[in-house]
Amino acid sequence: MIFYTIEEISKMLKVSQKTIRRQISSGTLKANRIGNQWRISEGDLEQWIMKRNNYSDDQIVENENLFGEKEYILLKEQRPKKRESVNWEDISALWNENVFNKKYSFVDLFSGAGGLSLGFEKAGFEGVVSLDNLIPAVMTYRHNFQHPIIDGDITKDEVKRKLYELAQRNPVDVICGGFPCQGFSMSGYRLIDDSRNVLYREMHKIVSVIKPKFIVMENVVGLRSMLNGKVEEKIIEDFKKIGYEINVTVLNAADYYVPQTRKRVIFIGNRIGKPNLHPKPLLRPANYITTAQAIGDLIDKSENADWNHEFTKHRPDMIKRMKRVKEGESLYKGYSDAWKKCPWNSPSCTIKENHGGVNIHPIKNRVLTAREMARLQSFPDDFIFKGSKKWQLVQLGNAVPPLLAKAIALAVRKSLDSN
Repeated sequence: MIFYTIEEISKMLKVSQKTIRRQISSGTLKANRIGNQWRISEGDLEQWIMKRNNYSDDQIVENENLFGEKEYILLKEQRPKKRESVNWEDISALWNENVFNKKYSFVDLFSGAGGLSLGFEKAGFEGVVSLDNLIPAVMTYRHNFQHPIIDGDITKDEVKRKLYELAQRNPVDVICGGFPCQGFSMSGYRLIDDSRNVLYREMHKIVSVIKPKFIVMENVVGLRSMLNGKVEEKIIEDFKKIGYEINVTVLNAADYYVPQTRKRVIFIGNRIGKPNLHPKPLLRPANYITTAQAIGDLIDKSENADWNHEFTKHRPDMIKRMKRVKEGESLYKGYSDAWKKCPWNSPSCTIKENHGGVNIHPIKNRVLTAREMARLQSFPDDFIFKGSKKWQLVQLGNAVPPLLAKAIALAVRKSLDSN
């Protein structure tokens, strides 16, 4: 008889592990506890899918992923419900290119430490100007990039004027960035962009003034389900009003040589009638870069604060508790997204900095150093983070992995190059 783990069912059906655990807890899905892990038989899984949750046969769809491999999709869990239009583009031939015949330019809003910027530079784009208001992130950016960054509040007119002045010196091909999106609400059936959502409106305003050829926006996957998908629809509609056709999908950083499972929703749009291309995955899951491959050589490396490799000093009782945490699980039951122990022989869980709750090293009984986090985010070793260790971790938790950004930028480049 075949038995599955929660993780295996999660991957196979494309549902969250939390959903499966809730079904087990409620008794809807039968499972056997072996040690500290649940095991679900093939028969019980089939009954849960087809009977216990009252799904009809047409709600379980056999699908082929981008590699032609079969997967089974539970329609009830898919968001958004309407079929998305994605133009997948093979970027593998460009991946190892170091010199590009044509230079394109970009502006990075909400740049943070510069993960998006670094990825665009690796794809042959030149930075015009960037903007952020977190002082340690601005310090990091200035240390690692040649083009200017504006330290300031994007809502202030004088800051935008400075941005426009620098951006207007050369045509801007791409504006990229990610914005907070909590400022949406519903009034009856009408979606409201309320007063909290100033940053989204400021980015929209800047795009309408500078008029880049392309826009690239990155955000958390949860945006897609906000207010039943209405937030995503509003973003697409708002940019369409100023001339930009948008395509959107979710990308997993692990598909692009990042040693980390990190899914993000990526909006790509343009106003020049080109196709909006998203990069086709470069790796199959069986070939993902593991935590061990990324940071294994640092296990016995001495501390070096100048290189962002500084150990956190834990209390003895905390060390004992971390030792007992299993890979992929959290130290605190109430904080499943923080204090997680990274798996050693597979990609790291998502790198976060949640009020001090960083990822736990899978071998050492301590949290990861900033340099180890940087490796798992795909930053090169010569990229130095500034500020105190606390602010280095914040910058890393918020960063877009540079190799994910490179893949996106290469897809945009192919679109710009197309006839």
